Amino acid sequence: MKLSKASIEKLPLPATGQAFYRDDKLKGFAVRITASGSIAFVIEKRIEGKLRRYTLGKYPVVTVMQARKMAQIELGKIAQGIDTIKARQQTKRRHITLRIAYEDYTRTRKTLKATTLKNYNHMLQHFLSDWLNKPLTDLSKEMIEKRHAAIGKESPASANLTMRLLRAVFNYAIATYENEKGSSLIGDNPVKRLSQTRAWYKVARRDSVIKKHDLQAWYQGLCRLVDEQGGSERDRLLKDYFLFVLLTGLRRREAASLSWQQVDFNEKTVTIEDTKNGRKHILPLSSYLIELLQTLKEQSQPDSHFVFAADSRSGYIEEPRKTMWKITRLSGVEFTIHDLRRTFITIAESLDISVYALKRLLNHATANDVTAGYIILDVERLREPMQKITDYILKLMGIEASAKIMRLSEQLTAN
Repeated sequence: MKLSKASIEKLPLPATGQAFYRDDKLKGFAVRITASGSIAFVIEKRIEGKLRRYTLGKYPVVTVMQARKMAQIELGKIAQGIDTIKARQQTKRRHITLRIAYEDYTRTRKTLKATTLKNYNHMLQHFLSDWLNKPLTDLSKEMIEKRHAAIGKESPASANLTMRLLRAVFNYAIATYENEKGSSLIGDNPVKRLSQTRAWYKVARRDSVIKKHDLQAWYQGLCRLVDEQGGSERDRLLKDYFLFVLLTGLRRREAASLSWQQVDFNEKTVTIEDTKNGRKHILPLSSYLIELLQTLKEQSQPDSHFVFAADSRSGYIEEPRKTMWKITRLSGVEFTIHDLRRTFITIAESLDISVYALKRLLNHATANDVTAGYIILDVERLREPMQKITDYILKLMGIEASAKIMRLSEQLTAN
């Protein structure tokens, strides 16, 4: 058929996939129409025994007359031995830089949390900033291997994390950027070299906790912080925050960003909506934690939104490291925020609490556990083990479980 505006607009839509209609007058000039109604002009030519095809433009943005002239020029070059299709694909490949692929990747991953995205951005800017405007196809296996080793001199863990991110971006690009035949424009993933040569660093998983016999010294460090050191209001709030994490096992940001709307004093629960696994987490509160939160509520500003409100960009506690160093100097016990969560887990396991109850308290996934799928633990059934864990930790810290919660300065004055 002769391709014209009238003939193109009469073309039927294919039931599925796509269909091609070729021009009788200019061999190699065709129009492609999809089941969704998209129409595009293409040229196609068999080069070295393989059918090659690429798109000239979409109709009606490109008219039939414009497309025909473009096709004549391109087909003429091919007749002279110039592989314009290959050159066009190479140009397209070079347009896909690391920056473009990364932005497309993170935009597609709609479930990425803000903290994860922040970490990704940091890794890219800190370790791969000089690669951002390079085409992905210019990043060789040798470059990957050398950069991994260079980052590893500073931090083996960061080297692994950065290259895992780069591997994910490459995998996304390989699956996403295709030519007209559906073949990938990128080719192989060069980060595979690290697996093939076994170059990944062996980074031991951190498993530190506050030992049971150190908990009393650690708690006394909290007390000394607000008494002997003239602790600021922020130090006092961080004291409550550290205790809250230790006695709930919540992750750092889950606890820090807790709002008063998430606390239900009637039901004696806190609800975490934005969790690591995306599943809502309702946690029962022990009597000590209820009193702790009630005291914080009484002392908070009337318009305060967050339980652990702070003068920060987010409005809640963000960087407690300086206060942690003070507590370490005063108590002799080193710790991180995640150590407090691990301490909660370790103590809970030592109390012979059901593994299923423990997973629910920590909001760990049980998808691969067939038995767990048949066990439904409601909040009230978790309250007893939660109280048991709290009472035992308080005992280890030298606090009476039934004691009324007071600001530490008040507690020390009373003593």
